[in-house]
Amino acid sequence: MKNYLILIILLFSMKIAAQNDAKAKFQKNKYELAVSYYKKSDFVNALDQFSIASKIRPENEIGQESIKKVDTLKEILRKEILEKVNGTWLMTGDKPSWTVNANDNFKKKLVDELVEIGNNKILFYEVDRKTKAKKLIKTEDLVYYNMDKSDALFSAFILSDGTIWNCTVDDKSKILHVINIAKKGEKGVEKITENNDEVFYKKAI
Repeated sequence: MKNYLILIILLFSMKIAAQNDAKAKFQKNKYELAVSYYKKSDFVNALDQFSIASKIRPENEIGQESIKKVDTLKEILRKEILEKVNGTWLMTGDKPSWTVNANDNFKKKLVDELVEIGNNKILFYEVDRKTKAKKLIKTEDLVYYNMDKSDALFSAFILSDGTIWNCTVDDKSKILHVINIAKKGEKGVEKITENNDEVFYKKAI
């Protein structure tokens, strides 16, 4: 009976060791892949891979180095996207402007909705198409949303009402697409995975 118990403990220990070895190997592969992306200046993919590596075994050297890279890359990518979105944007609707419905709906509007994005503030305006009168609707602080230190989310902003919007810009920096990915409330952050609100803008100034 004693030998049987020792055998079970030994097998269990071997299983744990094998799992740890597999995790260590997987983490190393992710880290090396991240480094290769980083050297190619492919910072988005590098961030994704460093983020994964940092979560596998956050306490070891690779995990600690990965989380440092995550912080660094977020700063780089946020600076890049802020440069792209800086300026004034005209809302075209909740669908791409090239779609028939979006184009028709945009033409029928009596009031245009503008967003001015600066380094620290987001200003929302309405402009009467007939009178050209411009009215400030609200002002928001530009606050990046961080789910946690190791996440790969770098282009999401949280507004004062708790809504969290991820933004992307096309290659020519002419089209801005924002999508509501979550809402922060009293019970924490609730992710939105379907029927997300979306807004499309085109560069005005």
